[in-house]
Amino acid sequence: MALSLSGCATTRSLNFPFDPGGRSLNSPFAEIQPAIAGRYIVFASDRRGSQDIYLYDMIGRNLVEVPGLNTLDMIESNPVISENGRYIAYVGTRGGVTDIYLYDRDTRQARNLTESLKAEVRNPSISADGNAIAFQSSVNGQWDIVILNRFGQAIAQPTSP
Repeated sequence: MALSLSGCATTRSLNFPFDPGGRSLNSPFAEIQPAIAGRYIVFASDRRGSQDIYLYDMIGRNLVEVPGLNTLDMIESNPVISENGRYIAYVGTRGGVTDIYLYDRDTRQARNLTESLKAEVRNPSISADGNAIAFQSSVNGQWDIVILNRFGQAIAQPTSP
């Protein structure tokens, strides 16, 4: 994987080493939907025989353990990460049901944010501080944007500018 970082004045390409054993960022396995924030790259991959989420530290140049995130009975996809690297929001599919989850690296726990939402969900995004998660939901029979806080509660819309 070669990432291009674009700024106003320059563009630079970051090349990461290839590891055939899947212990680095690049491997012979599919690296799906990479997202970058701060020093971290989060992505989905089928390295262990099922689609899981991986976290790579660009400064340490190593994969970071994420205990409690990936489970044997779920397919994880579409990961995004907060700027400080603490929170990872992602889509989890278990038994044909898709939900949006939020993983906290400090507590090593994942929370299902959409468990009570009886709708299809997709394409999460996360605020820089990890306090707001936006995603698409079909709850109204069309694809609408829903914004929840990290506890799964709806965020009130501002009433004035």
